[in-house]
This record gives sequence, structure tokens and C-alpha cells, in this order.
Amino acid sequence: MPFPNEKENSFLTINDIDAIDGWISKMKENPLRLPSDKRKLAQRTLNLPYNIIGHGFNRMVYDLGSGYVLKIAFSEIGLICNTQEHNLYNISNPKIRNYLCPVLAKGDGWIVMKKMERKASINIENLEKLSRLSLLFLLNGIIPVDLRLANIALTDDNQMVVIDYGLFTTTPLYKRADHLN
Repeated sequence: MPFPNEKENSFLTINDIDAIDGWISKMKENPLRLPSDKRKLAQRTLNLPYNIIGHGFNRMVYDLGSGYVLKIAFSEIGLICNTQEHNLYNISNPKIRNYLCPVLAKGDGWIVMKKMERKASINIENLEKLSRLSLLFLLNGIIPVDLRLANIALTDDNQMVVIDYGLFTTTPLYKRADHLN
């Protein structure tokens, strides 16, 4: 589901989007930097008024302070991950979507997702849930690459929700939401 005008959304200001656009252009001009260098350069270039609450090898996560997070790519893989999360969330059937953190807005190099604060601790119960969740994805044609407790949050009723699924991929068996009856 494309967003008609990424400059108009209720999550980011025009200045935020202009800063992100400037960063993404700069990033694409020089794709060969090391990821850690790019992350630091992205932080300096963006200079956004939000707190950084995490980062991986390809994206930074900002807390928008309104119950939402902003993920910004700092590598080509990060761009792919943002697109994949947006697409997978929007084409997934409701059974699968319940286990994916909602993607609420997308632009060039960024996505906005619901903020999930309850991290899953390492214990037998959560490891068993993670195993069942992995199987559910696989049985529905989704290969859950990088599915691990660090990429999971818990709802108030202790249901697992994947907060980082940018490396997930689909197989030809994948059943899209629009094909369900």
C-alpha cells in the first residue's frame, strides 16, 4: 500500500522528511562506507530532535515520543529492510499480521512503526513460543530470517510480536491477504 504523499503524514514534520531525504541521497552517493561509519554519519547529517533507542547493522531506530518509532536506513540493506517490513505487513493475512509490528507510514529510506516496549526475556517459555512462531511463519510461506528474542516484543497478554522483520522473505507458497476467502 503506497503512501500518496510522504511529505504529508501525522508522524513526521516536513523538516524531518527533508533531513531524511538529504541523508538518503548522501548515503546512495557513497555506498561503500562501513556500516558503523554510516550510522555515525547518518546521526550527524540527520540531526533529528528524537532520541535514538537502538540500531542494528543497517538501520537506526528513533523514539518519536508518541507511541511510535522511526526506522531510518543507513545502508542499501537498510533500504531493503524498510521496504520488506512495509510490504510484508501490508500483504500479510490477518493471522500472520497479528505477529508483526504494525508499519504505519513509509517514505524513501524510512518507516514508522508502533512502539513495542516489553522485550521478551530469555526463558524456556519464550524460547518455545519463538519456535512455534518460526514454524507458523514457515508454514505460511515466510522464511523468518533473523527471528530471535532480541527482535521480539510482548503484548500485554504476552503474545509475541516481531519488531524487526526486515530480513524475512517469502516463498512461492506464501498466501497473500487478498487471496484469502
